[in-house]
Amino acid sequence: MKCLHRMSLVALAALSMVGAASAAESVAEGGALATVELRSAAGQSNETSLDGVVEAVRQTRLSTQVAGAIVALQVKAGDRVKAGQELLRIDASAAQQGVAASASQVEAAQAQLKVAASELARQRQLHQKQYISQAALERSQAQWEAAQAQVNALQAQTRVAQAQSGFFLLKAPYAGVVSEVAVTLGDMALPGRPLLTLHDPSALRVTAAVPQALLGSLSSRLDQVRYEINGLAGSAARLQPASVELLPTIDAASHTAQIRLALPPAGAAGAAGAAGATAVVGPANTAVMPGLFARVWLPAGASASAKAGPQRLFLPASAILRRAELTGVYVVDAQGKPRLRQVRLGRASGDQVEILTGLRPGDKVAADPQAAAAVAR
Repeated sequence: MKCLHRMSLVALAALSMVGAASAAESVAEGGALATVELRSAAGQSNETSLDGVVEAVRQTRLSTQVAGAIVALQVKAGDRVKAGQELLRIDASAAQQGVAASASQVEAAQAQLKVAASELARQRQLHQKQYISQAALERSQAQWEAAQAQVNALQAQTRVAQAQSGFFLLKAPYAGVVSEVAVTLGDMALPGRPLLTLHDPSALRVTAAVPQALLGSLSSRLDQVRYEINGLAGSAARLQPASVELLPTIDAASHTAQIRLALPPAGAAGAAGAAGATAVVGPANTAVMPGLFARVWLPAGASASAKAGPQRLFLPASAILRRAELTGVYVVDAQGKPRLRQVRLGRASGDQVEILTGLRPGDKVAADPQAAAAVAR
């Protein structure tokens, strides 16, 4: 059986080599590889799409200000919580002992204050009868004031200890959904270490990075910006956001500005961006959550020159080579030699696939990637 299996593998390899050789021979006989031209999307050559992501307007990583072992974990990822609801509890036995010790110190100081007050009252009576000097009365007055200050200081320390004991109980700052629980029961909580992640699902937005070349007059055409979230019911069409915000700052490293599209509230209707499309329900529902991929569409003419704006390039699906995680095409250079180039694909329209990156208008792409691979060897 092993011999038969090895013979089958050898036979398959031989057939592959024969196929590649025959492809190379056919190309040699034809004189050149058959190529296809990149084409732009009809009627939408100036419209630009950007990769975006759904994020929560309010998303918080909760941590603690004190260290201790987690003794109670009340929630898990995906749970909805109310504002002020208890999320987890940290062992506070040492803090509670500290509060008790501070309270005892306050009681001792109050007893000393009571003695000082009685002594001051006696000294005042003796001073009225002129049995003691004014200096003796002032010393008694100073002792009472010092005892009173000691009581005030210890009471303040007790309030601090009580406030710190509240740090051992983690509560939800607002109503939302638990996105992530980074700890388990018994873990050690440390100051600054994220324990839980909470977000507000009622306020979501789509963010994308707009290249510097596309800014142009975009600020005056924000009402024409649309978005889509593939894979969700009612999100096949381009939708109109509730509001659009273009941040007035440019990232110095990527030379991009951030655009934020507020998603409509749950159940609200969003207008479809495509011409002639009917209004559809906006995707702000339970299926939308932070982290989803989205696509942002900028209006035609958003760049400084509409004709100079980037075009949407398409290729036939048969000209695209897929090998494991590699997606590429064979570009034929001026000498007629094919060279493999990695590309990034966009949406498919029939047998045409959008090329997002990797190719330029005018590039000649081999129509048969198998034949091109045989020639390139």
